[in-house]
Amino acid sequence: MHWLQALDIRLFHWVNPAMNNRVLDVFMPFCSGNAYFVPALILICLGLILRGGVRGRICVLMLIFVVGLGDGMICNTLKHLISRPRPFWDIADVHMPPGIGRTGSGSMPSSHAANWFAGTMVVFIYYRKSLRLMLPAAVLVSFSRIYNGVHYPSDVVAGAILGAGYAAGGVWTLDALWKWAGQRWFPIWWQRLPSLMDPVAVPAAKISQPVVDSPEAARRGDQQWIYLAYGLIFLQLLVKLAYINNGKLDLAESEAFQWIWSKHLAWLHFGGAHLSAGAQFLGTLLWGDTVFGVRFFAPIIATTISILLLHFLARTVNGRAAFWISLLPITVPLLAVGSTLMTENILSVLFWTAAMIAGWRAVQDNSRTREWFWVGLWMGLGGLSTHAVWLQIVCWVVFFAIWTPARQQLRRLGPYLALLISGICTMAFVAGDDLTDGPANVFTFPVTVVLLLNPFFFLIAVWAAFNFWRRRRENPLLAYLFSMGVPLFLIGFLFTFRSQVPEHWIAPAILPLFCFAIVYWDQQWRAGIRRIRFWLIPGLVAGGVAVVFMHDTNLIAKITGRQLPAKIDPMRPVKGWREMAVMVESARQKLLAEGKPVFIIGGHYGMASELTFNLPEAKAGVTGQPLVFCQVAKASANPFPFYPGYQDDKGQNAIFVQELKLEDVGTTLPPEELKQEFESVTDLGAMMVMSGGRAMHRIQICECRGLR
Repeated sequence: MHWLQALDIRLFHWVNPAMNNRVLDVFMPFCSGNAYFVPALILICLGLILRGGVRGRICVLMLIFVVGLGDGMICNTLKHLISRPRPFWDIADVHMPPGIGRTGSGSMPSSHAANWFAGTMVVFIYYRKSLRLMLPAAVLVSFSRIYNGVHYPSDVVAGAILGAGYAAGGVWTLDALWKWAGQRWFPIWWQRLPSLMDPVAVPAAKISQPVVDSPEAARRGDQQWIYLAYGLIFLQLLVKLAYINNGKLDLAESEAFQWIWSKHLAWLHFGGAHLSAGAQFLGTLLWGDTVFGVRFFAPIIATTISILLLHFLARTVNGRAAFWISLLPITVPLLAVGSTLMTENILSVLFWTAAMIAGWRAVQDNSRTREWFWVGLWMGLGGLSTHAVWLQIVCWVVFFAIWTPARQQLRRLGPYLALLISGICTMAFVAGDDLTDGPANVFTFPVTVVLLLNPFFFLIAVWAAFNFWRRRRENPLLAYLFSMGVPLFLIGFLFTFRSQVPEHWIAPAILPLFCFAIVYWDQQWRAGIRRIRFWLIPGLVAGGVAVVFMHDTNLIAKITGRQLPAKIDPMRPVKGWREMAVMVESARQKLLAEGKPVFIIGGHYGMASELTFNLPEAKAGVTGQPLVFCQVAKASANPFPFYPGYQDDKGQNAIFVQELKLEDVGTTLPPEELKQEFESVTDLGAMMVMSGGRAMHRIQICECRGLR
């Protein structure tokens, strides 16, 4: 095999550095990635969706499926398995044009080559003349990877063959699956579109069994939408489970903190996050104390929520309206992120949604008291998940104010039983809230919420809300969904005048708001008013792209050639913690060489939690002899009542760690409290925690000797 490696290096040298010149030093990095590629790709996809007919839409869906799964699951998996170093790590005279960064990911195969040749193959299947443009572009991009010094020729050739291969295989497999499943589960659609590889819609007049406008035909049509929704929901579940198991992500601070709660069984006591800690306890019981174990139930809960809403809208509206629920988690960034993190927010959304569905049954004229019992139970469990759920009572008040016929329920026992049950569960949390100490975010809060909820979808929902309000007493379902969502948004905005409100505070109201918009626009569609499609299609495309990039921000560097600044990277909270733990442990080992025991102090409970989870010795002792503690001086400000202190370890040494602002480059002095607790404190300075070639965190480490 050495002769193959020698041949590969010789071919590499024929290009790099033999061909380098000033013109190509500018042109080749541009070919590898530039700021114009993503906007141009989005515009082309929109053009195919809007003007390309059935063929264009199928082509775009195939591109998303083939390139997305091929890059994320095939190429990245092979990179990790083969682990071939990049040329610039092994060859001394590699020429790298300005702006090309060094990465630690594997070299074989080239993802750029695989993605471009996969895209070329898919587009060629649907548009044969596209080969004249796509093939030269794919070859040029692949060649640029060799010129830029980031891939060997064999990496590029392997990527090209692999990409074209799995693209052809993927399209053929999906076509065969459609021919098999379409006849069984989607007969009406299959008659109109019998093949995905030759997507020519058959006119209704030529169908052997024409669709009849009857209740049975409507039922069959609804059933098809529901089957499709089920398929998307369970596909999302599999993708999410694979995503949280890819080994690239760390726990967020809140997740690591609640993991410690689960190990101390503190979730059995009253506390704002104990239900999510209980879910983590079960997850780690099944899969061990890993990131996958901690997050295992997050996708399960998200899938449960989607199925609940699917059945709710299918019963109250129709199958087509219910289908749109299955698209929200992959086109609304906040929902996509929330469905992969095991925090109290996803449980609050689950119980708010369950209470909303039970509440709709409870307000019907023929309802029974047991329906109100379930309303109270779900609201109470929501209160055990987050402090903000008590606002659902306010939503009920708004509904009774808007919809007069529902007030007859106030003469029955049911509403008061629900209030009593929810009050008992949430009694421990009435005095608290989830608001963050800090400056009011009157202007940033609404802007951030709009971006995280998909601007197109948010505007669609707001438009529906304004139009509904003028006729708010005409439709009870619209009045109910409006009341379960909109008030929480308005209350959250009002709170921004007093304090800093985190965006996830309004998470429970997102699904009611979108359900409201779906029901409203479905009515408009059936009435022949279909201008919603001009907002809906761009929203699906833009939201899907945003969700993909939020799950892997490294794609931005692959496409544009420029890394996303860490300060605005949405993945920063789940990156760099393992690297930070290695740095802290290195400092601890040096201090251990002096002969005394050394423990670790975190300046914040989040920091202490991350170190506990990511240091094997600390993780092993979390239930017995902890290695990591919170700073005693800040104990009252941190929810660490179950965490043993270090006051009795007199004479021992410690490593103190606290996180600093990433953008602050000034000198930071050690906390004065440390100097009172220890005989001497030595500041090792501020250090950057690097992850994936970027500074993700900035920390200060201090050596503390002789606990007083």
